[in-house]
Amino acid sequence: MSTITNVSQRTLGRSGLQISPMGLGCWAIGGPWRWLDGPGGWGDIDDNESIRAIHAALDLGINVFDTAANYGTGHSERILGRALEGKRDQAVIATKFGFVVNEVAKQVTFRTDDHLLHVREECEASLRRLNTDMIDLYQLHVWDYPLEKVPAMVELLESLVNAGKIRYYGWSTDSVEGARLFAQGKHCVAIQHDLNVMIDAPEMLAVCEELNLASINRSALARGALSGKYTKDSVFPQNDVRNDSWSRDHFFAPTLEQLESIREILTSNGRSLVQGALAWIWARSEKTIPIPGFKTVTQVEENAKAMEFGPLTPGQMKEIDNLLRR
Repeated sequence: MSTITNVSQRTLGRSGLQISPMGLGCWAIGGPWRWLDGPGGWGDIDDNESIRAIHAALDLGINVFDTAANYGTGHSERILGRALEGKRDQAVIATKFGFVVNEVAKQVTFRTDDHLLHVREECEASLRRLNTDMIDLYQLHVWDYPLEKVPAMVELLESLVNAGKIRYYGWSTDSVEGARLFAQGKHCVAIQHDLNVMIDAPEMLAVCEELNLASINRSALARGALSGKYTKDSVFPQNDVRNDSWSRDHFFAPTLEQLESIREILTSNGRSLVQGALAWIWARSEKTIPIPGFKTVTQVEENAKAMEFGPLTPGQMKEIDNLLRR
């Protein structure tokens, strides 16, 4: 059973591929892992619930799943692969590459040698874990990859397209200049970047609209700060990435500080806060594809129901800008 949607189907950039207006971010279902010297995951997980949640998403009309080799050092990819067994044709799989992933030690670190030397083997490893013969969207995960190396990276990704290993590619970055450069590649169709009601990205959205790229939106719910479940005193488990200062300073503190001023607009027409936050993203641009995270069927159902409400109105968008003084 598909959710009735009041948000038009979106297109994956220049690919022409029709996709659901939102995807699901599969970071949390990777479970605990270490990133450099701190937690990289979102706490403990139940793999069977993760699989049930992915099946629920498909039933509710969500067909885009965004994961990465990093997430659980491959565990998220494996679970997604298991969930899509016999259902692969119903899903658009996006994954990411670019770090040293140690599955045994559950540790991810920066690559110190040339990334170009490892892309093919990283792609093969993701294909195995995902149990598929082709990745729909393969994204560079290194947000600050040197711009002078981008042409060589694009050329390598084009060779993976020609080899039938990937269909399209993109970059997870907040660099507007980098996005423009990456988009020179024929099969570049998407840029993944931060976007939520508190963190706008007008320049990146302008580039996506100009160059016909999908704007895939990470941090759609500001790492949960826009869910309404947390306060500034909330404490996260030791194995939860939100236990770090970056999450507190970049997402939670600024979001919680201003949330009350716009809560009424976001929860208009019976929406939950989560559904209002997603509605803002859809109203922001026709290129946007938010990818909120999930761990449970209940979270997926709440996310999917946002499609029934559709985007906020232009008047509501303007009111939010006024209240947030931007």
